[in-house]
This record gives sequence, structure tokens and C-alpha cells, in this order.
Amino acid sequence: MVYSKKITKVYHETSMKTVINTDNAPAPIGPYSQAVAAGELVFVSGQIALNPQSGELIMGNIEDETVQVMQNIGSILKEARLDFDHIVKTSIFLKDMQDFAKVNEVYGKYFKDQFPARETIQVAGLPKNVNVEISVIAVKS
Repeated sequence: MVYSKKITKVYHETSMKTVINTDNAPAPIGPYSQAVAAGELVFVSGQIALNPQSGELIMGNIEDETVQVMQNIGSILKEARLDFDHIVKTSIFLKDMQDFAKVNEVYGKYFKDQFPARETIQVAGLPKNVNVEISVIAVKS
């Protein structure tokens, strides 16, 4: 009987979540939230280079796309009362791995001394045919 009480307690703690949305980042283009907080973790959905005010894609060079992606992530983090220092993990999806160095240069400017864990993956395609998508996991401290 003690075992089932522990399971029930864990279930309740992990089932609690808070959806985070802001008008300062693009509205989701599918059935997902901009971010979800669960306990001390905040999971930010993959962001692409959509301008939140116009809803238009930023189509220029990969650097411009990456800046918009990072600004979108920053806006969502701000809504969660966090910033880039709270990020512990990122996932970067690229349409072309040849863009890695340029994306990396822009991405790196958003972090100070301690960088999050990360993977960068080349994919066959991304939403709206963009060149880069980034998702992050942040921790409240």
C-alpha cells in the first residue's frame, strides 16, 4: 500500500504543467504551445524565423533567420520570467549543415560564460521550408 501512495504522489507532481504563451513570439502553427513549464523545467517549442508582429517569415540569409529565432526564444523565456542564462539544453535543426558555422556564430552571442548542452542536426525539411529551427529547455533557478 505504501508503494501505491508513492506512485500517486509522483503522478500528481509530474502531471502539473503551465502553458506559456506570449504575443511577442509567433503564435503556434499547429497543435502545440509556445512553451510548457513542468516543475522547475520550461520546455520551449521549436522556433522558426517568423516575425511575431507580421506573421511573415524572415527570409534573408541564415544569420537573419537565426537572429529572429533567438529573439522569439528570448520573448518566450521572458514571459516565463527567465532568460538565456536559464537554458540548459538546446536542439538546433538545420536544413543544410553548411550553415552550421554561421548559425553557431549568431547563437553563441546570446550566451555568456556557461553554454547549454546542445545537439545540431541536419534534417530533410522544416516547417514553412525554413533553414533553421531551435528548441530549448530551461530551468528555473
